[in-house]
Amino acid sequence: MVLTDTHTHQYYDTDEALLSQHMQQCFDAGISRLFLPNVSAESVDPIQQMVQAYPENCFAMMGLHPCEVKAGWQQQLDIIKAESTGLQIYAVGEIGIDLYWDKTTLQEQQDAFVQQITWAKELNLPINIHCRNAFNEVYEILQQEKDEKLRGIFHCFGGTLEQAQQIITLGFYLGIGGVVTYKNAGLDKVVQQLSLQHLVLETDAPYLTPVPYRGKPNQSAYLTYIAQKVADLHQISVEQVAETTTQNSKTIFGI
Repeated sequence: MVLTDTHTHQYYDTDEALLSQHMQQCFDAGISRLFLPNVSAESVDPIQQMVQAYPENCFAMMGLHPCEVKAGWQQQLDIIKAESTGLQIYAVGEIGIDLYWDKTTLQEQQDAFVQQITWAKELNLPINIHCRNAFNEVYEILQQEKDEKLRGIFHCFGGTLEQAQQIITLGFYLGIGGVVTYKNAGLDKVVQQLSLQHLVLETDAPYLTPVPYRGKPNQSAYLTYIAQKVADLHQISVEQVAETTTQNSKTIFGI
């Protein structure tokens, strides 16, 4: 069984021994593919180090997180682009719009989002979308930018069935994480009605830890709890969930 974590910040582990322990726990659980989304200019180097340490298992994305889109964001994005030269990347991300923390930067976030979508198209890469309290704003841009090159993952999906169908219609996959295990979130009912052909799995470690470890730091090894929950919802084996969602990730990322 091969499980794929399509979105993890496991590179936040700055202690080499701890990172090694967490990675071994992943391997023991069949989680052998980890995709690492960039956040800022400062996170490029730790991602590179993790990819170099685990070249068969870890794969880089590059982008500027919407919460980092502040004064001087263009300069930071230019640095990310420059430092990405020569690095094999498999998506532009994580990018998008976040109106949970700061609504005053909406225009700048929209500008940065569009610019990075353009960058992804130039590189013929998928995008990895961060969307928080901003579905309509993100969806509007995706509709505007829709063409044969626009594709990717709607990371950490937690919306309604109608929103899921809108995203799927645009040709995107839905990233399903720990929220699906939360009793009152309602995501389980949505996922139950969605074909596995449109889903990928993720942890967003160290955030959004699944039950039974909710409240503690997340790690990629906990992807098994998400996979099992999806399997239970669809009344199939976790091996089937792993096979389909990993194949979906290969379709998206090309590896």
